[in-house]
Amino acid sequence: MKRFKLYIIALLVLAVSFGSCVGDLDVSPIDPSIEKPEDVLDSEQAYYELLAKCYMGLATSGSDGAGSGDISGIDNGFGQYIRALFYMQEFTTDEALTNWNDATIQGLHGLSYNASDIFVSAIYYRCMQQIVTCNEFIRKIQKSEFAGSENVNIWVAEARALRALSYLHAIDLFGNYPFVTEQSTVGADFPIQKSRVEIFNYIESECKDIMPTLKAEKTNIYGRLDKGFAKMILAKLYINSEIYTGTARYTECADICSDLYGVYTSLHPKYNELFLADNNLRTDEIIFCVQQDGKNTQSYGCTNFIIFAATGGKMNSKDLMGVSSGWGGMRTTPDFVDLFADNDKRALFFTEGQSKEINNVGDYSNGYAVTKFRNITSTGAQGSDVGFVDTDFPLFRSADAYLMLAEAAKRGGGKDAEGLAAYNAVRVRAGLTAVTSYSLDDIIKERGRELYWECHRRSDLVRFNQYTTNDYLWAWKGGVKEGKAVDAKFNLMPLSAKDVNANSNLTQNPGY
Repeated sequence: MKRFKLYIIALLVLAVSFGSCVGDLDVSPIDPSIEKPEDVLDSEQAYYELLAKCYMGLATSGSDGAGSGDISGIDNGFGQYIRALFYMQEFTTDEALTNWNDATIQGLHGLSYNASDIFVSAIYYRCMQQIVTCNEFIRKIQKSEFAGSENVNIWVAEARALRALSYLHAIDLFGNYPFVTEQSTVGADFPIQKSRVEIFNYIESECKDIMPTLKAEKTNIYGRLDKGFAKMILAKLYINSEIYTGTARYTECADICSDLYGVYTSLHPKYNELFLADNNLRTDEIIFCVQQDGKNTQSYGCTNFIIFAATGGKMNSKDLMGVSSGWGGMRTTPDFVDLFADNDKRALFFTEGQSKEINNVGDYSNGYAVTKFRNITSTGAQGSDVGFVDTDFPLFRSADAYLMLAEAAKRGGGKDAEGLAAYNAVRVRAGLTAVTSYSLDDIIKERGRELYWECHRRSDLVRFNQYTTNDYLWAWKGGVKEGKAVDAKFNLMPLSAKDVNANSNLTQNPGY
């Protein structure tokens, strides 16, 4: 299937400023040598290439290769969108920790972050940068002579969906968040802060409004989103609605996931192939990916970070992981390893030279390494480059929809038989036996086994009341080896202290 080539878009100036919203951080121009957008925005093709920038914001740090960045003041490595999201969703949980001691990074797994934490600020600003980029694309194209054409209507719907994704990440992590759309006056006023409920309602309305315009599932160019993307955003909203709004919406979640279950009727038979360098072939299960290309889409984030940081110790980095050498940083906790049965095909751990127990967080050999993501193809060939990876990041998979369907049914929102069938489909693909019943505790464990390192874990643990409480402890939770409960305030990340100080419209989350 044709891939959406992100590397062709370095053509246009996007003179977008966050203004007061993010203090002194600005979006850099895509190409500083071009003075005016109107000089090149002279065809539908030019706008199509500008749309690619909206996608590229998820894939790279900037438009000019691995060392570039669209946001000044944020590191081009850990500040890349997926890497920043990974830090929040994985390092803060049982699924991942690092021996690195950069700045405040150990405070993530220890659940001791604060409003000045640079890693928390990175995803705070990345979400806003994506929102502003999509706003600017929508604003420009709707004022152009091409507005209203079939292609343009689809592209606008895609940009709105990408914007909705970043608002979803924002309310999941931060709750109440600064709010801007294409109707906002750029740089003129302080952005207002809208409540989690208000932005929830906005995301829901946006996804429903654009649904008829988006292309049907599996019919768009690989790398571009379709109706399945918007449905997954709605499913994520509804499964977490009780956390986000105080009102359960499990029936709506079940309905959306049942719809996806009817389109994605079977899972890809080999789990490990979903995370290899040719996973662009796995459109039977991957609903949407963030594209990577070792030659043309390079960054120190996304799967490049995941694979290099997971490689170290006694691994043969080239033959096993498909990279030149490892960064030797990430492992997982013994508590997470214990979730897997011996015959579970998803237990992709490297144990040679690694102890299961973690007595010293700073020692890479403490804790099993993870080999789930690799820069090797399903035929065993190398990726196109050993310095940067080809492995796309599966942001949404149908297996997640299956498990949300099962959870919604168990919480009283769907058909029990359909939920059980979906749950068993995930288990059987993993080499486990089908069951006749399951509990919510089974669901949270199954979600961990199926979706680890795919940026879902923190949200899931919060929803199951296990993130800050004693209900589930893992090694070094709360900064102690045996794990401990922490203040419930950590169920929300703090807003950036710089932004709160600069914008009197913003109120910091309680406890920070």
